[in-house]
Amino acid sequence: MRTTASYELFPDAPSERAMARARYLAREGRVAEAEAAYREVLAAHPDLKPCWAECFELLRREGRKHDALRLAEGARAQFGDSAFALALKGAALIELERYRDALGTLEQAVEADPDLGVVWHELGYTAFRLGDRTRALLALDRAFALEPHTETLRLRGRILRDAGRYQAAEVAYEGAAQAAEHQEQRAAAEREIVVTRRYAFYAPRRPDDLTVAERWFAETGTVVLAPDEGADAPDDATLATAFLDLTRDSGWRFGQVVALGPALPVWHTMAGTLGAPLVTRTGFDPRSCPLVVAQRPQPADAGWATLTAAVSEHACGLVFVLEHPAEMAAESSPPSPSPSPSPSPPLPRDGADVIGVLTDGGGRRARRTNVAHALSEAQHPAGRLAGRRLTSD
Repeated sequence: MRTTASYELFPDAPSERAMARARYLAREGRVAEAEAAYREVLAAHPDLKPCWAECFELLRREGRKHDALRLAEGARAQFGDSAFALALKGAALIELERYRDALGTLEQAVEADPDLGVVWHELGYTAFRLGDRTRALLALDRAFALEPHTETLRLRGRILRDAGRYQAAEVAYEGAAQAAEHQEQRAAAEREIVVTRRYAFYAPRRPDDLTVAERWFAETGTVVLAPDEGADAPDDATLATAFLDLTRDSGWRFGQVVALGPALPVWHTMAGTLGAPLVTRTGFDPRSCPLVVAQRPQPADAGWATLTAAVSEHACGLVFVLEHPAEMAAESSPPSPSPSPSPSPPLPRDGADVIGVLTDGGGRRARRTNVAHALSEAQHPAGRLAGRRLTSD
């Protein structure tokens, strides 16, 4: 929702100095204070369009849809039926999922000023939500030609990826990374490049054609041993056996098995088969190529976060859980609708690398394991295990 006058490029502009505190608070995640600071600036400088836009984006990111609409109406009261005010209102209507109303409002904005890039960006996003990919791409091309923003290229990449055009999507994301003005934007674009490469693993199928487990791998790089949905879900022993088969086929050798949570019988079986000592969290050694195991993720447990983060940071060892709630999957979220310097949330580093089975409502949702498929995912150059040391030698 910003113009090409990036505040990092023009820090001496009076408007940039007025918003400096609000921007700092927003980047620090102090949302309530940032909103108050933005509103103070608006009270003193009601004609400052970047402030209206950034305050709107703050509300939008927080999911405060109705507050965003009220702010947009305030901008309309200040600026009338200008393209800028209509763009804000259209964006607010998008968040309320009133896509047809948003489209009409944004078309009015185009008539008011066909050279305002953000209007075309929001129009492209609306068309995407309405399923009109062709119109969306054309609008985004116009938006980027008027005001080149990395978020416009990211949105273009998402539309192409959803259509199964993975190579074109990767090109768009690479352009987004190169055009990024902020480190957070660059990191977000680079993450999407990796995600797109994992989706391309399933080509020619589109993302909508994939199973939940396949989408999980595409979005997170995490391998699921039982990807096929159905009844008669595998039990703990079956999942443990599948993991041991994957370990053997991959040539992995672990120096220890670190059990978190309940002491399950399968952990003793796995440790014996692997020829590695079974220890608790106090015996964890990140240099020994540890295999951290748990029945399911334990995000509320400080030990879980510490050990799984250590595995990731040392790039040594692996985290395996028997089951993982499907609703916690990092499935593809809506693309960023507007150019914004705000950071995108990174993928959690303290998660599982291999999952036995996904659950839904507490019940396991797969009918069998597929070690051969898991092996191909585990060896994918864009997977979580890429570059990981998985031998204790």
